[in-house]
Amino acid sequence: MGKNKWFGTDGVRGVANQFPMTADFALRLGQAAAVLCCRRFHKAAIAKDTRVSCAMLEAALTAGLTAQGIDVVRLGVIPTPAATTLTPELGVDMTFMITASHNPYQDNGIKLIAADGNKFSDDITSELEALIEKNDFAAPESPGRVSDDTQALARYKEIALSTAADPQQLAGLKIVLDCANGCFSNIMPEVFERLGAEVICLGCRPDGTNINRDCGSQHPQAMLDKIKECSADLGIAVDGDGDRIKVGDDNGQLVKSEQLIAFLAQYLELSGHNRSRPIVSTVLSNTGLEKFVTQKLKLDYYSTPVGERHVVAQMRAQNGAVGGEESGHIVLLDYSHSGDALMVALVLAQGLKNAGRKMSRIFPLFENEPLFFENPRLADREQVKAVAAHPELQALLTEAQNQLRGIGRAVIHPSGTEPLIRVWVCGADENLVQTIGNRLLAKIRALAEN
Repeated sequence: MGKNKWFGTDGVRGVANQFPMTADFALRLGQAAAVLCCRRFHKAAIAKDTRVSCAMLEAALTAGLTAQGIDVVRLGVIPTPAATTLTPELGVDMTFMITASHNPYQDNGIKLIAADGNKFSDDITSELEALIEKNDFAAPESPGRVSDDTQALARYKEIALSTAADPQQLAGLKIVLDCANGCFSNIMPEVFERLGAEVICLGCRPDGTNINRDCGSQHPQAMLDKIKECSADLGIAVDGDGDRIKVGDDNGQLVKSEQLIAFLAQYLELSGHNRSRPIVSTVLSNTGLEKFVTQKLKLDYYSTPVGERHVVAQMRAQNGAVGGEESGHIVLLDYSHSGDALMVALVLAQGLKNAGRKMSRIFPLFENEPLFFENPRLADREQVKAVAAHPELQALLTEAQNQLRGIGRAVIHPSGTEPLIRVWVCGADENLVQTIGNRLLAKIRALAEN
């Protein structure tokens, strides 16, 4: 069996009630994880977002785990970053986070979080897939027990509040919060209000089918419009499971994630929290960010493959303080194990309050360099894999990278969740960037047709 048959860069995902997001698959995943991953505490936690299909998958995972003698603690509806933050203190071998993140409610997914709060490696998910396919599980004498942790959210909220030195740290700020009808619907407004902010809520009434629908980080226009309507200082939109953030300034203009990473790095450095620690982002981050970090802030900068897991791994290896990617995953390693929209929003708001200036006067901190970015859609993910690995495309990519050496980057990145190939070229020479981008795009389309 090939590696990562079902698991992508962020767990397994698909349409709810269709393979692999079926009760049967979740049952077998629970059994496989019980055998492979739950050997120390013989206990696992399960968390979920607000989708109607989460109950089905939670029940199936619970059945699979308990059938193998593993105790299950249900955390209820909590954000992914809360699950990664809390897992190390739960005394469990792992946590399952049932969510399709920013996808519509018809989809669902399962993210696997290890005992230390980090995501499992590709090797572990490959072993899990082999056990799921084999489907040969011996039943122990005694099944596991099920309990509910009703205090998990309260503990996470206290961690969030502890980011502020002053109980009224955000007094005087008017903030639009769009919670995508997801996991942060009840948490984020409460935390901001407790710190003194005036909050206008959008997307805070989940009904099981409205998660990410025309709201949240994937559809930030409502948030941007509300900023202008209410004369707010800023707006924050998150996705359904709360690991992704988009921010609007006081003029209702979207601020790019690389700009936010730059601001957070600068704020933490100037306030003494950073202590000259490196900044990490992915190969799909604008090359202007790297120049700002290395030339203006005089900090080390590391570039990783696409995916939050790679960013976090490099941050840990280099003792990085701030990391992230343009998709909206931003990691503050001193506050969270993963992208955490609440922690990022709180530190950002404190940095803005400290600056004493309107966001529109602060951003942009640097000029983005010319960028070519296209997402050609192919027939299916198998075709994506074949085209992305084709020798002709790889040869053209190598040639492009040689042309851009020292002045930019070219990246071909197959999406882990959709039949798309990202064509990304960025650098100081706009004509060269556009020429290379169009050449790579044309080659992908030609290979797809053949």
